[in-house]
Amino acid sequence: MIRQTLDGDTEVFETEIDGETIQWDNGLTYARHIQTAQLLSAQVPVSDKPDEMLFIIMHQTMELWLKLVLHEGRIVYDAVKADRLAVAGKGLDRIATIQRHMIHSWEVLATLTPHDFLTFRGFLRRASGFQSQQYRELEYLLGNKRGDMMIVHKDDAAAMARLRAAFEAPSLYDELLRLLARRGFAIPADHLDRDWTQPYETSEAVERAWLAIYTDPDHHWDLYMLAEKITALEYYFQEWRFKHMKTVARVIGHKPGTGGSSGVNYLVKALGLSFFPELWSMRTEMVAPREGGDYAAGERK
Repeated sequence: MIRQTLDGDTEVFETEIDGETIQWDNGLTYARHIQTAQLLSAQVPVSDKPDEMLFIIMHQTMELWLKLVLHEGRIVYDAVKADRLAVAGKGLDRIATIQRHMIHSWEVLATLTPHDFLTFRGFLRRASGFQSQQYRELEYLLGNKRGDMMIVHKDDAAAMARLRAAFEAPSLYDELLRLLARRGFAIPADHLDRDWTQPYETSEAVERAWLAIYTDPDHHWDLYMLAEKITALEYYFQEWRFKHMKTVARVIGHKPGTGGSSGVNYLVKALGLSFFPELWSMRTEMVAPREGGDYAAGERK
């Protein structure tokens, strides 16, 4: 039996199912909130091959997770600028959890056998993940500034505007270095104010700053923990790239990509990129502390 009442101008419905009271109204529903009609109608295959649905849903969900990573990444970015490191750390923890999910999701696409993919690959023409605007925007946010990568979006004014804004702004790493400078570390002036569209150039002074933080974590605890979470961001990003590359190799071997790239070979090259280089290089320079936490003279820079 359904009972009907009014809550202001909203009709409220109520019924009992298995001893539970279930309520709903004619205002905001689950379907309207989540936009399920639009979401579930967005899978539009270009072939009649059954395995294309997997390919579409896999990439659509990846784009949704990228959207959330970008959303959280901007929160982290603003928090670092405002010296709110606890807020930044919380966002980075969430991003890491999302990234781990994204990494495992490649296993779903890996169930697509070479034969399965070849039944509809030709229908994709030149459509390619290389054209993902969100992936490019995320790379710009993290610091991989390649302006020529925007060319594939030249016919999409909104996409170009978003990418241009991210390309011309300081990256997350640039803002981290500004944070270190505010904390008194000797960061070179040309790393604090420069042409942000140019690729980042490594610095021994920046490496020394991170080394100082890592060799005395108790004294720099908030920066130390933030740095570890930032390192995890790149660690998982690279694991995602690696899993992407291996999935592509499993499905198409070393065929060229649909967008004209060299396919697996292009993805292998991407594994050599680093967003936060000195956070990795300083680990080679670290030495074990003596008992009591002291270092012998000359053992660190």
